[in-house]
Amino acid sequence: MDGWPVAHHVFAGNRLDQTTVLEVVKDLNQRFALNRVVFVGDRGMMTMGNVDELKQSGQGYLLGLQRRNRKDTFDYIQEAESRAGWQQCPAGIAAAEKTVVPQTRVVEVAGRQAGVRVFVVHSEEREVYERGMRELTMGRARKELEALKAQVDKGQLKGAGKIGAAAASRLRRHHGQRYFTRELRHGKFHFFDHPTNLAREMALEGKYVIQTEEQNLSPLQAVAAYKELNEVERGFSHLKSLLELRPVYHHTDERVRAHVFVAALALLLDRALEKTLRGAGSQLSTPFAWQALETVRSVEGPARPATQQILRHPRKQACRRSAPRARHHSTRSTRSSREPRMPRVVSNCKNRSNQFNHLNATTANMR
Repeated sequence: MDGWPVAHHVFAGNRLDQTTVLEVVKDLNQRFALNRVVFVGDRGMMTMGNVDELKQSGQGYLLGLQRRNRKDTFDYIQEAESRAGWQQCPAGIAAAEKTVVPQTRVVEVAGRQAGVRVFVVHSEEREVYERGMRELTMGRARKELEALKAQVDKGQLKGAGKIGAAAASRLRRHHGQRYFTRELRHGKFHFFDHPTNLAREMALEGKYVIQTEEQNLSPLQAVAAYKELNEVERGFSHLKSLLELRPVYHHTDERVRAHVFVAALALLLDRALEKTLRGAGSQLSTPFAWQALETVRSVEGPARPATQQILRHPRKQACRRSAPRARHHSTRSTRSSREPRMPRVVSNCKNRSNQFNHLNATTANMR
């Protein structure tokens, strides 16, 4: 289906994601007469029970493994660190537009079961994001523990039980147990970096693990298929903002379904633009294309001798009429008092001339 969205499903908000997988696969097979599908899911969608049922029904899967709740995931990552043969993944369209293009690498390691293939992926962009989030939460947890230590030192909080409960509460608040440990020694409260958990968290940053039993997929193809999940989410997020669909609060099932339907149409529109750009030989991503299109304004109004359409260029601060003005006479003095003025469009865009020029060249290729 070449990346086109063909269907969407709406479920009750109190239903767990993993309980919807088999129902969706069955529905797709029936509606589109598919003999076999490969279900791609993230860590929250798939369970081992779902995997077993998909295998029994002759379907395939490609899923991301949970990193903290599965011991074998960390073992896979450690094994990959000592392996050679990492392959460079092609940069995505959005990543290629950045000043410094983030790199993504993948390596295959041996699975624990026969026929199971495991790919360990290291993303520089994801590593930077997760490191920043860890440093942020570590800073918050440290402030909480420093405040608790000050309370204990001042004698405002006494008793090992109360101090331990307060420390546990503060650590849970910011996932502090991943980074710190504490002890009460001679009535004094102390905290320090966790000797094993912190190193484990740092080793996980920027890495994720994909599992499949599809023998005809290369490591690069597996990563590309898994990344499509992010592309769908990105399309929803960007176009829902562009169409001003949120925040919206619905109270009936019909309105919820309608909202999701509009979001699905927005994703379809994003895919159509992406394929049109690729067909014209442009490497511009759809987010940049939408931003460039937002700077174009079309205004219609009365003009002499006939109705005139004005397109504003982002380099100009305002629309100008194409008809030349008189050099020595004021336009205001020669205009009839009953004649409506041309509307004036003022630009509020920022430096996007390069994007606009690129879009103009792309549009010319489409004609």
